[in-house]
Amino acid sequence: MSTGCRQIFAGLSAFQQVIRGGRCLHTSPLAAKEVLVEGISLNYEVAGEGDKVALCLPGALGTIQSDFGPQMKALPERNLTLVCWDPPGYGKSRPPSRKYPLDFLRCDATLAATMMKNLGYDKYSLLGWSDGGISAMMIAAANARHVDKMVIWGANAYVTEQDVKIYEGLRDLDKWSEKMRAPLEATYGKEYFKTAWEGWVDGYADMYYKNDGDICKGDLAKIVCPTLIIHGAKDPLISMEHCYYLKENIKGSQLIIMENGKHNLHLRYQDEFNNMVSDFLGTQ
Repeated sequence: MSTGCRQIFAGLSAFQQVIRGGRCLHTSPLAAKEVLVEGISLNYEVAGEGDKVALCLPGALGTIQSDFGPQMKALPERNLTLVCWDPPGYGKSRPPSRKYPLDFLRCDATLAATMMKNLGYDKYSLLGWSDGGISAMMIAAANARHVDKMVIWGANAYVTEQDVKIYEGLRDLDKWSEKMRAPLEATYGKEYFKTAWEGWVDGYADMYYKNDGDICKGDLAKIVCPTLIIHGAKDPLISMEHCYYLKENIKGSQLIIMENGKHNLHLRYQDEFNNMVSDFLGTQ
């Protein structure tokens, strides 16, 4: 594990339209489980007993409850087993506190793949949203033998100056409405939420200024699994250029544009999204 990965464990998705549009806590009938990976206690849930397995990877500050509620409820009915985790420093995978070295998303990818191995899943697909979509691409590139298929949305392989400006515009939580802050403050408490969110904004700024904006461009050519890219045409956080770049650089990938979709399209249009996923994974 890299030095950066160790730092991440040492110690909103605050996206405004995500919170307005449907990111909220769901009540899970499943008991939370924990698994120890690289000395880190990770919270996860398993839903369903289907023949095919998929790992769900949440977005920034995201949790099982906030980011994949509709999928954890509906997709297991379609011969699918879903495994979803709280990334380290998020949700119930605390302590440790979340840190954001340059490779924090790759740290997540390494831990998630190791978690699946430790849980006994040799072959699985990936469902990754936003930050989770980035980590999904890293997992697929590094674990080709174990990854069956991949679905990603709201994801990007690099960050631009305009992207950083958008994130900086969301830094000040005092400018958020109470309705926007409340779900994340309920999960994390005001102090932790503020620290983690500002750290996330700083993390992406560091990628732009210290790493030429590169997040995982070099991984894309290594992805060999069938890949479905879904993008919301009205996503205010991830511009269209990013999904086209992924389509051009992930060999054989498919791209679906949801004309009315925003960043949280899987929550806002859950039935349509779940159908697309089921069709692609072959679990209808």
